[in-house]
Amino acid sequence: MNHSTPISAVIITFNEERNIERCLRSLQGVADEIVVLDSFSADRTEEICRSFGVKFHQRAFTDYSDQKQCAVQLAGFDHILSLDADEALSDNLRRSILEVKNNWQADGYTFNRLTNYCGKWIYHCGWYPDVKLRLWNRKMGGWDGNMIHESVKMKPGSTTMHISGDLLHYSYYSRQQHLDQIEKFTDLSAKELVEKGKSALPAEAVMKGMWKFIRDYIVKLGVLDGKEGFTISRLSAYATYIKYLKIYRLQKQHK
Repeated sequence: MNHSTPISAVIITFNEERNIERCLRSLQGVADEIVVLDSFSADRTEEICRSFGVKFHQRAFTDYSDQKQCAVQLAGFDHILSLDADEALSDNLRRSILEVKNNWQADGYTFNRLTNYCGKWIYHCGWYPDVKLRLWNRKMGGWDGNMIHESVKMKPGSTTMHISGDLLHYSYYSRQQHLDQIEKFTDLSAKELVEKGKSALPAEAVMKGMWKFIRDYIVKLGVLDGKEGFTISRLSAYATYIKYLKIYRLQKQHK
């Protein structure tokens, strides 16, 4: 008889009433408990979470890495499955995780993330396969990173395996939502890079932005994703341009 390894699913939330139910439904029958760490949502996030019987906690948001690691520490089991509120397990990924539960062999498991952009699944633009390590033994690793760009870092000597199935990521419902996120993330990223001693010139911002578009749309075959591929490549290029421009402005202020 197989001994099933219990898994704690952990999610951080802030005003996620649009996404959280889909995320929680996908975890039914896979997770042995679901822990939600919320940053004092003002919408129906808490009500929806409680209707699923999750362990609901609240804490003021610090940064993504710190918040996610705090959620991990609240889990009752050592084996962690971490999702964002706008993600859900595909049926294939559910099956793979259930197989892992019955035969846990590695310290951590990676799988691909497939992103939905304004209703279309994106297979190019450098967006797929977006390999993520989100299933692991917390004794062997944890969240690491700064204000953004957080990821799970495993301890030296730990083992990882890749499993099949996609983590479905419902990223942006509108172009405006994408632009709002660019504004927020480029602010954080520029600040973080300047603190690390990064400098930039306006000409560099232009060149990096142009190369980003060529890379995503031509080299990474964004052209095959239709009009959404063009929009993503253009906005990613704009994000790169604006990030370097913000670095330049910040370093001028510092001087």
